[in-house]
Amino acid sequence: QVQLVESGGGLVQAGGSLRLSCAASARKISSDTVGWFRQALGKEREFVAAIRWTGYYADSVRGRFTISRDDAKNTVYLQMNSLKSEDTAVYYCAVDLNGGSITRSASRYEYWGQGTQVTVSS
Repeated sequence: QVQLVESGGGLVQAGGSLRLSCAASARKISSDTVGWFRQALGKEREFVAAIRWTGYYADSVRGRFTISRDDAKNTVYLQMNSLKSEDTAVYYCAVDLNGGSITRSASRYEYWGQGTQVTVSS
């Protein structure tokens, strides 16, 4: 079991930055894959980034977003720079306990946070 709590969302102007946090409890996640997904109104859930030992990114955010982790705090971060209106969505973090290669498929992640809203105005 893993409990995940996202924070850091909010309203920001295009070109601005936000840092999202995903704090885990109940177990250590230092050896597990943690992913960030987002879902905009009327759209399917979309892979954003994931990290186990190194970070992986969707093409739409590569070069603008950075995923990192602080194992001492059992927390994963998503630094979002150069935000665009199309980044507006609810952002979720999720944990894959299975090990192995990182997957972009949401169905492979067992535990999810409640989500945090990111709104980018233009």
